[in-house]
Amino acid sequence: MGLTELFILAVGLSMDAFAVSICKGLAGGKTGAREMGLAGIWFGGFQGMMPVLGYILGAAFADYITAFDHWIAFILLGLIGVNMVREAFSDEEEEMSNSFGVKTMFIMAVATSIDALAVGITFAFLKVNIVAAAVFIACTTFVFSAVGVKIGSIFGIRYKAKAELLGGVILILLGVKILLEHLGFLG
Repeated sequence: MGLTELFILAVGLSMDAFAVSICKGLAGGKTGAREMGLAGIWFGGFQGMMPVLGYILGAAFADYITAFDHWIAFILLGLIGVNMVREAFSDEEEEMSNSFGVKTMFIMAVATSIDALAVGITFAFLKVNIVAAAVFIACTTFVFSAVGVKIGSIFGIRYKAKAELLGGVILILLGVKILLEHLGFLG
């Protein structure tokens, strides 16, 4: 996986955290550097940690499933992407707390990084440098989350659905690309 693909993946993964950060900014009213930094650290930290955990799990089983690992990557990324697209079109209103406390942020950081765990499993099959990938994903998510809080405090919730839609489409396309590469349709 090249740097461009990793960047696209990192942006796709960060869209959930970005959308939640927009909501945090909206719910938090006047937000500043402290709230932006807290969101970035929580979401970026978990988005970086979860692929490592997924990689460890995937590496433990890689020898048993290398014959169909590309299908696993395709299915996992596709399911995550479809779920994000579905959420983008959902009419359900999510209750958003204005708290940046440990309990609230922990729950939201875990919830927005589950997809990164699944991506980490696919990284084990693709022989990705997990440390570099995890740091890159964490930094990208940090930036998107911090900016999301500020955007939320200024513009409100109108960008949440668009962020989830974009993230979902990116993950689906990456899954398709991985599958086509392994099947020999892309060089």
